[in-house]
Amino acid sequence: MEDGGRAHTAIAGWACMTLCLVSCAAAFSQGASLSACTDMMPRHLRVQLHSSNNNYVTVHTNMSFYFPGDKVPVTVRSTRDYMGFMLQARKVSNNEIAGTFIFLPPGSKLLTCFEDGDTVTHSDKSLKRNLSFVWKAPDQPLGDIKFFISIVQSYFVYWAKIESAVVAQGGQN
Repeated sequence: MEDGGRAHTAIAGWACMTLCLVSCAAAFSQGASLSACTDMMPRHLRVQLHSSNNNYVTVHTNMSFYFPGDKVPVTVRSTRDYMGFMLQARKVSNNEIAGTFIFLPPGSKLLTCFEDGDTVTHSDKSLKRNLSFVWKAPDQPLGDIKFFISIVQSYFVYWAKIESAVVAQGGQN
């Protein structure tokens, strides 16, 4: 009888843990949480951060400078599939999130970290590889910016804050 009680307890414990993991995975399948806005780190259980130097993702823009109000195309290229992401533009001077995204590919959505549309994240867990966005600079000067992306390959493996080259603000003294 005692062995039967232990088996029942073990099965109940396993079932609870499985339900917890499934509910946690489902919680992030529709995008990053607001708690990731500042550091761009996923809030999964037991995730494994990989060095941003050894990633398979690059962030490109075909512009080396921009002016206030400009629309800047941003392309994320990958040699492997991934499920989740978070993309932001940040000021080089103080690392603040800046501007808004105005064009998004399917499978993504806007997230409001500090201002409407300042961040893009995934909207589903479909596999992604190469994505194109358009970022709009505010009408007031910002200074130089960089684009940053965090990529979640699977629930347990991610790369945080992969950065683009600097995009300089044109017309600065």
